[in-house]
Amino acid sequence: MNVKAGSTLIFGSLRPCYTHARLSLTSSCRGHGRSASQAPKQAERAERTGFSPAATSKHDWIGPPDRLSNLRPIIYHIPENETPQERRLRRLRQETEDWNHEFWTNQNFTFSKEKEEYVRSQLSAKGLSERDEDGRKRTLSIEEMAVFYKHFLDKNIGRHASYNREWYRRNFTITLLMAKVALDNTWRTLTGQTRGTGREQGKTT
Repeated sequence: MNVKAGSTLIFGSLRPCYTHARLSLTSSCRGHGRSASQAPKQAERAERTGFSPAATSKHDWIGPPDRLSNLRPIIYHIPENETPQERRLRRLRQETEDWNHEFWTNQNFTFSKEKEEYVRSQLSAKGLSERDEDGRKRTLSIEEMAVFYKHFLDKNIGRHASYNREWYRRNFTITLLMAKVALDNTWRTLTGQTRGTGREQGKTT
């Protein structure tokens, strides 16, 4: 196992499974997802992530992994007649996506920086340069890198614990909102009620 593989395994185990992003994304049309009347914040996220769904699409859109956070960004579709409950759910899901992106961007940057410093210091202690005679970058053994991984995890255990608590709190709230939206939609179908029009009130973000 090389250094990169080792770091991938460790950080892959730290990230939670993104249930809230999977519970309602059942359509196979994941590559096209936003309404024509896209909100400004949605446009900003599209610009940041480097992808933009088709304007005529009626589905959520999952993009390629972000190069900084390694998370797949999601742009959520805004229905024409979005109800207040649906709007609250969408906003919380998008806020959670943004929160996750920011956390793992910062965490990955810190991890990479400290790893490079550790490798450099260990090579220097051995009297070695960062590259060998053929210009290839030198690496450390699995055992040597294990020392760094353990140290990094021990040092950040409080931060990870805080992240996990906030993640489960958000995920629990999202799950409850999804259940409420599903019940509301079922009730409207059974009673023949029409959907509310949040767009008419100018609340699209």
